[in-house]
Amino acid sequence: MLAVILLSACNQSNNSTTASAAGNAPKMTFEKPAHDFGKIRTGGVVSYDFKFKNTGSSPLIITAGRATCGCTTPTWPQTPVKPGESGVIHVTFDSKGKMGLQDKQITITANTNPADNVVHLIGEVTATQ
Repeated sequence: MLAVILLSACNQSNNSTTASAAGNAPKMTFEKPAHDFGKIRTGGVVSYDFKFKNTGSSPLIITAGRATCGCTTPTWPQTPVKPGESGVIHVTFDSKGKMGLQDKQITITANTNPADNVVHLIGEVTATQ
């Protein structure tokens, strides 16, 4: 019986530590989670800066950025973003070989909770004339 009580106390202690750590985690808050670049002709290149702010209470460290295809390239701050400070995820989309409606999902992995933060670059690629 004593072992059950001690084990239960340990689990409660670990759960409160986990909740406390999540409460102190950095948080990525985007100014706009999606950008519509409108219409471009095939072969055109567009770029957009997704502005964000660390609204958490500890430094934000971005460890990776990936897009749904190789036609979209994200770049991100390589240094920690302090609480209250802002940063930019720069995204470039090359429409070569693309046609029609596009929705490129960019996943930014950081020390946030949850770890993945997603933004979208959307628009339409039309035929060249």
